[in-house]
Amino acid sequence: MNDTKTLNQAALQRARDRLVDALQAKGVTNPLVLEALRAVPRHLFVEDALQYRAYEDSALPIGQAQTISQPYIVGVMTQALFSSTRPMNSVLEIGTGCGYQTAVLAELAKRVCTVERIRSLQQPSEQRLRSLGYRNIEYRHGDGFVGWRERGPFDGIMVTAAASEIPKMLVDQLDIGGRMVLPLGEDGGHQQLCLLRKTGNGTVEENLLPVRFVPLLRGVEA
Repeated sequence: MNDTKTLNQAALQRARDRLVDALQAKGVTNPLVLEALRAVPRHLFVEDALQYRAYEDSALPIGQAQTISQPYIVGVMTQALFSSTRPMNSVLEIGTGCGYQTAVLAELAKRVCTVERIRSLQQPSEQRLRSLGYRNIEYRHGDGFVGWRERGPFDGIMVTAAASEIPKMLVDQLDIGGRMVLPLGEDGGHQQLCLLRKTGNGTVEENLLPVRFVPLLRGVEA
């Protein structure tokens, strides 16, 4: 029994390694980001029936009309956030979802504060991340547009749902010199992944690539 479990774990690690190698070939080249992706067991963040697809480079449903992001997009967003020489000691994530991106961030940042508007996603994700041993994450059930001002200012902010425009309240919680990565655009329409840098004179924005994300919604749900 233990031998079978060990073999299964070894096979999963090989599948994870192959996925990371494929992401590197597609342009995710930051070695720290690659190691974080290699360390996080993505199969534990999807339903049992979908675990055989966990190491495909594709988005998968997680319930509540939400998805776990495509690994390539996770890699690109994480690499963009951590591509500065500025230390990312404190990161705010908007949209915990199943917690996979949260775990990747927690592998790299000293502290991650994550906000999820849907309680039926937030609670099991918190339990999952705690069971995996992550102790540098703080959790909040709340409105992503509001962020978490009490924990700011943040060195980095990652938004994992598409906003029609850059949320000003989140920019206000970003420290000078900090970076925000978020998809911009209408649901079902043209969206661009955007990297925003905050300076003493305002913000500088850079479009990275076309993406498709669920919309960033206001308010909270049970």
